[in-house]
Amino acid sequence: MTNVLVLGANGQIARWVIDMLSTQTDIKMTLLYRNPIKIKGNEPVNSEIIIGDASDQKLMDQLMAGKDIVYANLAGNVDEQMEVITSAMKKNNVTRVISINTLGIYDEVPGAFGEWNNKTIGEYFPRYRKAADILEASNLDYTIIRAAWLTDENEVDYEVTQKDEPFKGTEVSRKSVAEQVVKIINNPSQMINKNIGLNKPDTNGSKPKFM
Repeated sequence: MTNVLVLGANGQIARWVIDMLSTQTDIKMTLLYRNPIKIKGNEPVNSEIIIGDASDQKLMDQLMAGKDIVYANLAGNVDEQMEVITSAMKKNNVTRVISINTLGIYDEVPGAFGEWNNKTIGEYFPRYRKAADILEASNLDYTIIRAAWLTDENEVDYEVTQKDEPFKGTEVSRKSVAEQVVKIINNPSQMINKNIGLNKPDTNGSKPKFM
């Protein structure tokens, strides 16, 4: 049995991940929701629901006990949350973590799209970059996923770039990102200490087509 802690369970990527893992009898999920209003009442039978905040050190210390993998789908004060999460993981000898981040934090997005991306969401980069830095310096077995602009297309179609490579494309489906997360959960030895970009092939342009 693999015990997975899902932080930010109401996130749209996280919902895909939870759905994909819902039929796996070898998976047990602990789902952290910050807002109880977001709970739908149809959460899978192989899950447990907890209400709380990922920046609550005492709660994270408690929830981390007995977990095998942490999947962090964070928003807001992501750097402060990552400090709490990595601390709790170390206290409980949990080593494997998957973290969703964003494109552009390394100025790795080239051309007109990179310029547009910086202008549009650049104000958020410092916190997300710091969160990635914290994770990379933690000595934990991390995978950081920097996703392109997200769509709700019901498709799995993506390619991977590495941290030291220019980012490709402009968009990717949330389902595609979730598929990559689930692959790692089911095979935790893959992509250890990797910081990857995810995009749909052949979506180059000055901005996502839906913008």
